[in-house]
Amino acid sequence: MEPSDKRDDTEEVLPPPPPPSVIPPDGVGVPVNPEHTSESVKKAMMPKRVPVSRRGFGSRGQKIQLLTNHFKVGISNAGGHFFHYSVALSYEDGHPVEMKGVGRKIMDKVLETYDTELSVKDFAYDGEKSLFTVGALPHNKLEFTVVLDSVSSNRSNVVSRNTENGSHDGNESPEGADRKRLRRASQSKTFKVEISFAAKIPMQAIASALRGQESENSQEALRVLDIILRQHAAKQGCLLVRQSFFHDNARNFTDLGGGVLGCRGFHSSFRATQGGLSLNVDGSTTTIIQPGPLVDFLIANQDARDPFQLDWSKAKRTLKNLRIKVKPSNQEYRIVGLSENLCKDQLFALKNKGNDDEGIEVTVYDYFVNYRKIGLHYSGDLPCINVGKPKRPTFLPIELCFLVPLQRYTKALTVHQRTTLVERSRQKPQEKMAILTDVMKTNNYEADPLLRSCGISISAQFTQVEGRVLPAPRLKAGNGEDLIARNGRWNFNNKRLAEPSKIKNWAAVNFSARCDTRGLCRDLARVGETKGIFIDPPIDIFEENPQFRRAPPMVRVEKMFEQMKPQLPDGPPHFIVCLLPDRKNSDIYGPWKRKCLAEFGIFNQCLAPGRVNDQYLMNVLLKINAKLGGLNTLLAIEPSRSIPLVSKVPSIIFGMDVSHGSPGQSDIPSVAAVVSSRCWPLISRYRASVRTQSPKVEMIDSLFKPVSDKDLGIIRELLLEFYVSSGQTKPTQIIIFRDGVSESQFNQVLNIELDQIIEACKFLDEKWNPKFTIIIAQKNHHTKFFQAGSQDNVPPGTVIDSKVCHPTHYDFYMCAHAGMIGTTRPTHYHVLLDEIGFSADDMQELIHSLSYVYQRSTNAISIVAPVRYAHLAATQVSQFIKFDDSSDTSSSHGSLTSVGGPPVPELPKLHDKVCSSMFFC
Repeated sequence: MEPSDKRDDTEEVLPPPPPPSVIPPDGVGVPVNPEHTSESVKKAMMPKRVPVSRRGFGSRGQKIQLLTNHFKVGISNAGGHFFHYSVALSYEDGHPVEMKGVGRKIMDKVLETYDTELSVKDFAYDGEKSLFTVGALPHNKLEFTVVLDSVSSNRSNVVSRNTENGSHDGNESPEGADRKRLRRASQSKTFKVEISFAAKIPMQAIASALRGQESENSQEALRVLDIILRQHAAKQGCLLVRQSFFHDNARNFTDLGGGVLGCRGFHSSFRATQGGLSLNVDGSTTTIIQPGPLVDFLIANQDARDPFQLDWSKAKRTLKNLRIKVKPSNQEYRIVGLSENLCKDQLFALKNKGNDDEGIEVTVYDYFVNYRKIGLHYSGDLPCINVGKPKRPTFLPIELCFLVPLQRYTKALTVHQRTTLVERSRQKPQEKMAILTDVMKTNNYEADPLLRSCGISISAQFTQVEGRVLPAPRLKAGNGEDLIARNGRWNFNNKRLAEPSKIKNWAAVNFSARCDTRGLCRDLARVGETKGIFIDPPIDIFEENPQFRRAPPMVRVEKMFEQMKPQLPDGPPHFIVCLLPDRKNSDIYGPWKRKCLAEFGIFNQCLAPGRVNDQYLMNVLLKINAKLGGLNTLLAIEPSRSIPLVSKVPSIIFGMDVSHGSPGQSDIPSVAAVVSSRCWPLISRYRASVRTQSPKVEMIDSLFKPVSDKDLGIIRELLLEFYVSSGQTKPTQIIIFRDGVSESQFNQVLNIELDQIIEACKFLDEKWNPKFTIIIAQKNHHTKFFQAGSQDNVPPGTVIDSKVCHPTHYDFYMCAHAGMIGTTRPTHYHVLLDEIGFSADDMQELIHSLSYVYQRSTNAISIVAPVRYAHLAATQVSQFIKFDDSSDTSSSHGSLTSVGGPPVPELPKLHDKVCSSMFFC
């Protein structure tokens, strides 16, 4: 966060407006400076492919009446215009105002002071450089001067390096002009405001968007409406995070531990739908710093007994840029650091008024206690808080500092914090409906003058929609027996797995977990036998040497392998069960997986045993069987070759996802994973290929990777595996499920990623022209569905493709799973391309069926299995480098250099024994 002397900088700015459309009405791209544009950027800017339009609606399934959290919006002023103005804010001397958050205060003052010059027009201001009005301002260019009361430090209650009874001396620092402004700010600041006409946006563009005629104007018009809602929330003192708003109300807070609070708020955004314009309102959650005494936060954050046990180097990193208020003045500052010395030892020069000498040196502690007469109980033996400038520090005793409310906590949460946040954010369907109904009442949008002048009216009633419940697909267990799914679930009572594996030549290792390892191995074999998995006794069981329990994770893994080697003269075992001591996120996990999968090619299953019973062991065996090449269940339509279109000709299914580092880890490489089906005509067997790429990059850049006369990319590897496992046949149809991309990235998937896949195919066979279908799977959205008057979630298999879907794009919502906890979050599927030519019903039933082939569980999952597998593969393999992220990127496993960025460490190659397996299960 940048320095600011305003509280409003809690606001997180919206993304910039979309770039001007480069797709003319006829859909043909127009070149834009081709000689200065990279190939990939050109493809994104000038898409040769655009998302397909809806071809029809589904009809299969039992109809069901539902409610959704979309609220109908009416527009009575469709013939009006929004006028867009650019805003430039500067100080008196012409320097631009770069302080984050001060803009709203300035513009509020402009409206208050110059209402006549503005023709008393209300405006919507985005907090940055854009302002919108309904109808034009009197002139295309307006300039104003406003004076704000002091928003900077009250010097009488802080001590600076050079202080004259608490005030600055007259010496200028190198930032002379800025210092002058700061000195004047002890009373007030003067700002210049320049408002210039930029564009005229017809409200009719919204109606055009509802007819499917989207344009830059329609996107901008909806953006203006969203900005009006943000301004509406800002005036209520909310924390703004994009289109989510959070009130400072203790009822909305939940303690996550470590000085961090979960904060419940709400999201709102205008959406163009088949049923007209709607306002999508949903619950939203963020994390904030615990407000109140600064020292209490630090104690909680570090789990310390008292302030004298704190790690101050860690505290310095944690506190940087947080905002505090100081007692007794109640003035607000931003923390820049800590003093080098304790409060009772930190000296500064105290000057007397009217005296030009150097002054006397006193400690910060003495100044506050003896000069300011402020009692300090424990600050003397702690560092001071620095709220000054780099060359002119300003120190405050810590016990006078209080963290202001609604400051976002943006660092990665611990496992405990994340679990607590998820658990306490859950809301049953009727509870969520009640909360959203209350939000619509308290927001009182009818009273907003701008919405009124737009002619906007917002219904307070949930929109009614019609859904359809698809029947669950038939499943097959062992010996061809049917498995009946009820409410999206099934069990293996008195049944065997479809294709059980045999476990021979295996061992167990225990990294100091409190567990009867031999007993667990016996129970595993007993339960496995009932399901058709025959497990030989382990060749050996290895307990970790106690002297290595506190060693680094990599050392513990190495020592375990050294311990095993003499007892395994015939080489590494085929399979190892590994018992870990930690229930969640064991730091041994990454090094262990890397050693087994990359170095030795050993199949393995990690357990963190707590309460071990037969159901737990059954769930473990599902994973083991899938990893070793078995199948737990399969769809009845797979062996019978009755999947529409997919079973008729060789077809491969891809699931694609990218895993990024935690929010606070900007230098950790992202990991891209693609899984592919194998053994056609089955769609229940998969394998994965994983690569690293530049941090936070969502587009996968290694699908096709020509090096000399070879292709080292992901797709070639997967296509060759399909060819070998499917009877020497190439797929003539390729179905791609892509996770993790937003609507603004659809064209990149269609014109960058798809081009790479086509090039990989052509590299194998120039004459090969498979047909493609591309579907985006989104979970990160805010549409929910409810059964009116029911406490239950919508039933599994519910699909909605009308009313709240896009006016023309091919999209639909599906709740394939049974939501047992909280409110079901549907998956939003967008079909971007369909050269194969699925009907709406066949497309929806394929996706529904793919939610039932997930081998790790006995229930339907919320998203197609290939996407879930891709996520699992990316997450698991990212652990390979997680423990090594601080090492030299030019290590033995090589590195990739991303264009314009630092080298990206390459992942170790999976061993040939395991690379074609479902190791990620």
